[in-house]
Amino acid sequence: MKNVKMLALAGATVAAISGNAFAADRTDLHASDYKWLQFNAMYSIGEKPENPASGDQHNYLEMEFGGRSGVVDLYGYVDVFNLATETTDNGDKNPGSGSSKLFMKFAPRFSIDAITGKDLSFGPVQEVYFSTLFNWDGLNGEGVNSTFWGVGADVNVPWLGKTGMNLYGLYDMNNHKWNGYQFSANWFKPFHFFENKSFLSFQGYIDYQFGADEAYWEVDGVNTKGLSDSGGNIFFGLYWHSDRYALGYGLKGFKDVYTVTDGGATGLESTGWSHYLSATYKF
Repeated sequence: MKNVKMLALAGATVAAISGNAFAADRTDLHASDYKWLQFNAMYSIGEKPENPASGDQHNYLEMEFGGRSGVVDLYGYVDVFNLATETTDNGDKNPGSGSSKLFMKFAPRFSIDAITGKDLSFGPVQEVYFSTLFNWDGLNGEGVNSTFWGVGADVNVPWLGKTGMNLYGLYDMNNHKWNGYQFSANWFKPFHFFENKSFLSFQGYIDYQFGADEAYWEVDGVNTKGLSDSGGNIFFGLYWHSDRYALGYGLKGFKDVYTVTDGGATGLESTGWSHYLSATYKF
């Protein structure tokens, strides 16, 4: 797997040398408002972090949403895992496993262009934001509970087009402290259109944490690393879309995801590849 940090830096470099951007007209803040909602039936194979002693597969239902209203640009989703609460041989969300039933990502960004009434676009940068991100699972005080605060931009990247990029400081809500940074990027690129107006898209994202605190625990009398100073994931998706439906496959690569050291003190595998299958209904 390619180093996720290098991919992120390469994406930013490509964006920096791309063509001029066109600033959005913000005279009427709500003139370009929109919203969308869809439900995705998903199946995951090999998602990380993974406990080698248990399975690595699960089904889930995802409610995904987004839009723009005035100064606020919003993206988010809510996942519900193991819908029928089944126990299976390869299930990593089996009853009694201690895993969470829910996960939610909520990512509002606030347009600095729209708030100030100034055109802050330059080069490939189309619009600048104050960016936030919240990750919550269903475990109170454990699991993934973090919030991110920083700056972002819509950047015109060659071929990909508008790509959301954000640089955050990470606040760990479990331990109530700041702990490193995260670079994120996401894209949606239709690249082939059919006569019936359906199309194929290449879509995905990068999340890369760095500058985090390392942590060590004693395992069998040996001081063993449990958390690394960096880690992340990258998702490549190929999807077919119509006005009402979508079908897709995603390949996701992990490297010490959530800064969990691969095979370290936690005993979890946090590096590798996983597969995602999805069927979508759009509202």
